[in-house]
This record gives sequence, C-alpha cells and structure tokens, in this order.
Amino acid sequence: MGGCKVDLTLGFYPFIIIKVSMREYVQNKVYYLRKESGATQEELAQAVYVTRQTIIAIEKGNYTPSILLALKIANFFKKPVDEIFQIKYEK
Repeated sequence: MGGCKVDLTLGFYPFIIIKVSMREYVQNKVYYLRKESGATQEELAQAVYVTRQTIIAIEKGNYTPSILLALKIANFFKKPVDEIFQIKYEK
C-alpha cells in the first residue's frame, strides 16, 4: 500500500518517506522478430524445444520465459537477450 509516513526518530530533522509501489514485468519483441524473420510459431517452438502454446503465451506477454529459454530464443534470432527482453515498470 502507498502512503506517507513521517519518521521523527532522527531528532530535529524529520524525513518524509514515500513508498511507491511499482509493478515489474518483462516486455518482449518475440512476435515482431519472428514475423520479421518469417518463422512460424511452430518453427520457433521446435527450434527452442517448447510447444507452440508456450510461444503464443510469450508473444502475448502471458508467460515470462526462464533464462535458459530466453537464451535459446535470443540464439534463434541471433540477438542479445536484452534486445529481445526488457524489464518494464508500471505504477
């Protein structure tokens, strides 16, 4: 929960502590890279040893892949992992 709290434990110099809740999530470019490469979901899935449903979930942002899977996907597209997957913050 957000809100303000005044901390008077430091004597004459109170500080206001504001807690801001930020939601972290992983955004990815898998759909766009796959389309750009001409690969199908099935081809990508087979190349990285997962099901097509897993690729669908990743593309929709409903599933964050493991580090191992993210590395396999990056290798498939010959891109650095952080060019495909980024941490985003939302209030």
